[in-house]
Amino acid sequence: MITVGLLGLLLIVLAWIPETIKSMRSGKTIRLEFLILYFAGSVLLTLHAVNIGDYVFIILNGLASILSGANIVRYLWGKLR
Repeated sequence: MITVGLLGLLLIVLAWIPETIKSMRSGKTIRLEFLILYFAGSVLLTLHAVNIGDYVFIILNGLASILSGANIVRYLWGKLR
């Protein structure tokens, strides 16, 4: 079952990475409200995964937090310019 979890992790991360890179290069991001909710949810799920010791979900949600956080920073950076 860990293989299935790792495959799911890989697919989700592979979906987010190009979108984050595209966002960083173009300056266009997904709606801020979505990003904030996604970031907050990912952080909470990461904390939960740490609590139960599930490494697949620690990695998945940790990376989701980082990538959505990067998009929030990019959004705010664009507003400051």
